[in-house]
Amino acid sequence: MRKKVIAGNWKMNKVLAEANQFIDDVKDKIPNNDNVEAIVCAPYVHLPSLVDKAKGTNVKVSAQNMHFEDNGAFTGEVSPVMLKDIGVTHVVLGHSERREYFAETDETVNKKVHAAFNHDLTPIVCVGETLEQREANETKALVGDQVKKALEGLSEAQVAKTIIAYEPIWAIGTGKTASSEDANEVCAHVREVVKEVTSEEIAEQVVIQYGGSVKPANVDELLAQSDIDGALVGGASLESESFLQLVEAGAK
Repeated sequence: MRKKVIAGNWKMNKVLAEANQFIDDVKDKIPNNDNVEAIVCAPYVHLPSLVDKAKGTNVKVSAQNMHFEDNGAFTGEVSPVMLKDIGVTHVVLGHSERREYFAETDETVNKKVHAAFNHDLTPIVCVGETLEQREANETKALVGDQVKKALEGLSEAQVAKTIIAYEPIWAIGTGKTASSEDANEVCAHVREVVKEVTSEEIAEQVVIQYGGSVKPANVDELLAQSDIDGALVGGASLESESFLQLVEAGAK
């Protein structure tokens, strides 16, 4: 059985005191079992402190992005070497906001996925369509293409460790959520695409999250679906109580 992975993506929110308080509030309440993994995806400036606070607990700490080079003349960027050095375990790659506002492409996402594995970081790769693409019935073709390009050149062992987050762009921060059936249909399609490029055995190991206005009120229904293995959560992950409810749902 695949472990449920609940990842809270804070985006550009919280000052350091708030971030530290959040970890203090949740770190001793995360269920210690094989059913769920809890990850906090925080801004770069908070990562060293959060890694230190989360040490010895069941909370993992993730970056929200990184560069694909180990070092160099890339002002303002952070490398996988730096993240690994401070104890970060995961990194979110290809989020729709990075694609829309910061010129992220399928090609750069693929480079970053390879860089993550080169430094023993687990990539959380985001894929998803706009409302216009959904209405044009392009969802499966577009998402499938994003998945194939993200996984290009990886070994089967690396693909098995990759977390893929299906996030319909029209549902992020809008209050709109894909129905659990619709979300599961696309997540199942993602698994079929992984099977195409690897094997059924590997595809069955890959954790596929859903993201897009996930909250305590709808998380049980989403996680009950056959191919949804967790959630990448924005707004509902900013409050400790809400985040704990999401993690508890994953632990059931």
